[in-house]
Amino acid sequence: MSQNIDFNAFVKYSKSAPRYTSYPTAVEFRESWNDTSYKEALKEADSTSLPLSLYTHLPFCRSACYFCGCNVVYTSKEEKKERYIHYLKKELTLLKDSMDTSREVVQFHFGGGTPTFFNARELESVIGLIRGVFTNFAKNAEISCEVDPRFFSREQMAVLKENGFNRLSFGVQDFDENVQEAIHRKQSVEIVSNAIALAREFGIESVNFDLIYGLPYQSEQSFADTLQKVVGLKPDRLAIFNYAHLPWMKKTMRKIDETTLPNPAQKLEILKNTIAFLQEQGYMMIGMDHFAKKSDELYLAKAKNELRRNFQGYTTRGFSQTIGIGLTSISEGLGYYSQNYKDMQEYEKALDEGRLPVERGVKLSEKDILRKEVIMGLMNNLRLDFKGIEKRFGIEFRAYFANELESLREYEELGLIQITPSSIETSPTGGMLIRNIAMVFDTYLQNDTTKRFSKTI
Repeated sequence: MSQNIDFNAFVKYSKSAPRYTSYPTAVEFRESWNDTSYKEALKEADSTSLPLSLYTHLPFCRSACYFCGCNVVYTSKEEKKERYIHYLKKELTLLKDSMDTSREVVQFHFGGGTPTFFNARELESVIGLIRGVFTNFAKNAEISCEVDPRFFSREQMAVLKENGFNRLSFGVQDFDENVQEAIHRKQSVEIVSNAIALAREFGIESVNFDLIYGLPYQSEQSFADTLQKVVGLKPDRLAIFNYAHLPWMKKTMRKIDETTLPNPAQKLEILKNTIAFLQEQGYMMIGMDHFAKKSDELYLAKAKNELRRNFQGYTTRGFSQTIGIGLTSISEGLGYYSQNYKDMQEYEKALDEGRLPVERGVKLSEKDILRKEVIMGLMNNLRLDFKGIEKRFGIEFRAYFANELESLREYEELGLIQITPSSIETSPTGGMLIRNIAMVFDTYLQNDTTKRFSKTI
């Protein structure tokens, strides 16, 4: 694939665009959506046969990684974790009273923060609370945890294994010492290697690494050296993200010296070399940012156009109702998104008052649901079949989206996409620009061009 990517065209047409982990995007969530709205949506969803996907946010980190854009709480105090578990219990009790928690769970994910900043006993406590409420886990449920290799013990791994965890994602970012110092995250190859060995010893067969390009002091050579070390550790999947420097949004990013960041041309070379090298090593590009071995179920699902994305990333499972648990977590149903408070005091206050800790969200209109299906279809599989959408929504695709298809004509003339009577197909370069293509179907962007999003490169 890499040899067919026209990187000059990629750069020329790259622009700021949403990542479309949701549609409408989170900037459209409103505070008019509240605890009552969410409860009504949960009750309505009980009548569906949708399985459940659980996301639990464990927000604490011992110290700041300067590149991080996640919602985290920095602390070294054990009592804060215990207090948080107490409030998770309150939230889970309210969820149990608000929905049918006996529906089948097909996905469960610990995110953060640093989930493994919680010790083995604390992890076991949280898992026990969740499994005590959501009792019907599928035998083949995808159960995963984000891991900081610097905080990962045999005792923690034992707890995860005993509770059915079968996927681990390790935050690696970069192995270069200068880069690590600049982003305030020092971890040696040996530390990561030991963490992987521990996971493999306990039978974890799906290991992902998170890497970031565009960090301070990175060069083509330094990142190539990191990739050599990475493939030597044999992860099954890789997520390689473009660093988005947003100091106006994240204070910790202000600690990064902007003069040390690679320029767009350098980032492009890093990306080009990364794609080519990983494909030589047997890792195929899956959607945006992700790579997997040909034997991995992600690759097999993509080959069948069955890949899906949710807030946890790419998945081979069909659409499920996501229940977000904990600070800042986002829930998703067929016709809504609901987000918990980002502020800990507000989160606790709501629970103390017997309310689900909902800060904002959005109820989707029929038009939203249609456009969500189109946008997510493009984002999931880098192509779109019209027939399924036409059948579900009772429309003639080319007529309904005539203006949008006209807007895509430039991309078609450039060979970035092909519009057939029944589909939109992307070229390898078009696939790299899938966010741009999806934007055309986003009516919220058509109405408001002032929103800030990260650039493709």
